[in-house]
Amino acid sequence: MNRPELADFLRRGRARLTPSAVGLTAGARRRTPGLRREEVAQLAGMSVDYYTRLEQRRGPRPSRQMLAALARALRLTDDERDHLFHLAGEEPPRRETASKHVSPGLLLILDRLYDAPAQVVTDCGEVLAQNAMGRALTLDVMSRPRRERNLLRRYFLDPDARGLFPEEDRPDHARAQVANLRAVTAARPDDPEPAALVAELRAGSEEFARLWDAHEVALRHKATKRFLHPLVGLLELDCEVLLSHEHHQLLVIHTARPGTDTHERLQLLRVLGLQDMSPQTV
Repeated sequence: MNRPELADFLRRGRARLTPSAVGLTAGARRRTPGLRREEVAQLAGMSVDYYTRLEQRRGPRPSRQMLAALARALRLTDDERDHLFHLAGEEPPRRETASKHVSPGLLLILDRLYDAPAQVVTDCGEVLAQNAMGRALTLDVMSRPRRERNLLRRYFLDPDARGLFPEEDRPDHARAQVANLRAVTAARPDDPEPAALVAELRAGSEEFARLWDAHEVALRHKATKRFLHPLVGLLELDCEVLLSHEHHQLLVIHTARPGTDTHERLQLLRVLGLQDMSPQTV
C-alpha cells in the first residue's frame, strides 16, 4: 500500500469536485475548493475519522468494498478506479464481467434527479448507488453490507423486505424479478455471478424455485409500481429503466404524475424523508 500516493490522490480527487456535482448543497462559504472530508465520507458511507486518516497517510488498508465506495464518491473513471486499487495494494476488478463501478456520467444524472427517487442497479439486482429521494423511498440500501444490497436476495430471503409493496402486487413483482434474472443468466453464460445467485435463491426460497422452473423470460422495462411507504402511505409511481450496455447497469427512475395524490405525497416524502442525512460508519 502506497500511503503517500493514496493520500495525495484522494485529496486531489476531493478538490476537483463541487457539492452540486455530487448532489449536495454548498452551504456556508468555503475557504478551499472542492468537497469537505466529511462530505466524501458521507458519500462513501464511512466514518469521517476513517477517511481523514487515509488522507493523513496513517489509515489502515482499505477493503475492496471501501475502495469501490470511494471510487463512486469521488466520481472516478474506470482508469482512475483501477489506479486507486493499485495504490491500496489491491488488484482492480476485472472489466470483462459486470462492473460494480458506476461511471461519473451516470452518477451525474443520478445526482441531478433531486425530486425523483432513482438508483443504479446491476442487471442482477445489486444496488450500486442511490440519490437522496431513492434513499427516502426504499431506505439507505448502500449503508447495508454488500450481500444485503441485492434486491432479489432481499425480496426472496428477507420477509420484511416485502412490506414495501402492497400484498396483492407481490406475486407479479416476484415473477417480474425472476423473469429478468432468467434473461440475464442466459445472456451471460460465462459470468459466474448470475448462476451463483440463481443457485442460492433456488436453495433458499421455494417461491423462487417454482417461478424459476416456470421459465418465464422478460427484461425490465417501463412499468407502474406501487409502494407502501411507512411515512406517506401508498405511492403509485411510473418506473423508467435506462440501460447502460457497457457495464450491465440500469438507471431506475420513479416519477409521479402531476396533479395526483401520489405527486403530493412524493413532495411530502422529499421533506420528511431527507431530514436524517447523517453519514454511516464503518
